[in-house]
Amino acid sequence: MDIKEKIHSLSEDLLKNIERLVVINSQLGTPAEGMPFGPGPAKALDEALSIARELGFKTVNLDHYCGYAEMGEGDDIVGIAGHLDIVPAGGDWTYDPFALTRKGDYVYGRGTTDDKGPVLEALYAMKLLRDSGIRLNKRVRLIMGCNEETGSRCMQHYNKVAEELSCGFTPDANFPCIHGEKGQVTMTAHSQNTRIISMNGGFVFNAVCDFCTTVIPAEDGLKEKLEAAFSESGLIQYHLHESDGLIQIDAKGVSAHASMPALGVNAAGVTFACLAKAGFEDDFVRFYNSHIGTACDGSGLDLKFQDAYGDLTLCNGIVKTENGEISCTIDIRFPVTLSTEQICTMCQNRLEDSDGYIEIQNLTEPLFFPRESPLVEALYKAYTDVTGDTANEPLVIGGGTYAKSLKNIIAFGPEKPGMDYHIHGADEFLLVPEMEEAVLIYMEAIKNLLAI
Repeated sequence: MDIKEKIHSLSEDLLKNIERLVVINSQLGTPAEGMPFGPGPAKALDEALSIARELGFKTVNLDHYCGYAEMGEGDDIVGIAGHLDIVPAGGDWTYDPFALTRKGDYVYGRGTTDDKGPVLEALYAMKLLRDSGIRLNKRVRLIMGCNEETGSRCMQHYNKVAEELSCGFTPDANFPCIHGEKGQVTMTAHSQNTRIISMNGGFVFNAVCDFCTTVIPAEDGLKEKLEAAFSESGLIQYHLHESDGLIQIDAKGVSAHASMPALGVNAAGVTFACLAKAGFEDDFVRFYNSHIGTACDGSGLDLKFQDAYGDLTLCNGIVKTENGEISCTIDIRFPVTLSTEQICTMCQNRLEDSDGYIEIQNLTEPLFFPRESPLVEALYKAYTDVTGDTANEPLVIGGGTYAKSLKNIIAFGPEKPGMDYHIHGADEFLLVPEMEEAVLIYMEAIKNLLAI
């Protein structure tokens, strides 16, 4: 039996174990003793470590911040770091997000691609290598974290209590491999200067706001003007209802990851644009449209920029009204040739005026490995040797991974070029043939890293 046949023979077993993780709602919860990120992530880690032990690996639980499965001996460690936490289900799912639903080669469920499925693909790659009798001149360690989606504090803990990695990868992005990750700035826009009675939309800051419900005071002829504006808006659907002196607007857009906001349709942004087009006079409507808007390029904050590795992007994920204040989140991913200091300087004159203000909250520097570095070459070779694809070159992406938290690793798979797996959106999925191929790619990657 050749290696591809062997992987295929394990496919159903791999899917059953992925299901054991997908059924656990492991989004960030309320911390409790022994559960720093709440019961869901802790339960997912316990289950993942149990799967690893069943497959014959030594396991270690690092205080439920993260844990690892390991094989081999030696001082050097080839690390593979994936995460078991998820973003909220959100959106309009066709299938239960917390069940594994298979339709042909498509397997649906939250975490199938981001990142529970890839964690176990890497674990099975380790199992197959171990069972093949390959000489392990280094330890190979699969680290499973519980807080990647909301701050990566799990890897901060790992760095405090565990050993540094010699080299490795995180299976939490794209093939062929990632040699750079854009920097990130998160902000929140605020104002108490608004006539909007309520406005609420979006469910996470790092995905395009895909739904929005807004209530405003009714005015003569306003509903008709809004109908005209929304009819040309590009929304998936919308509904306007007027009663008791109020107009309610329900807008449905399209979710997309914050690193690629142009793939989505921002329901909140479209609503603000339509309010202005219909003549609804409001300070925050004016502030949003002039500072944020629907362009996704940061131009309203004087941040429009691109370099050889990509464009700056801006995503509005959440909008809400609370205690008389309206606010919205802003997630900016900026090219690797800029720094956070430069970004702050570029936008400093656009953060506040009489209509509203923007607060900078978190700053993350970009990550970059030269294309010719041994780590990049080793992983890229694993991909091309298995797939034969030499047309696609190593990438710089807008997403952020554990590569920014752990030394000497870069992101590597599992998403194939040109595919949208709906991560952070409804109906996230994996494809069974790609799952099996990823196991083989990760086997080759580990072998190449053992040789560095």
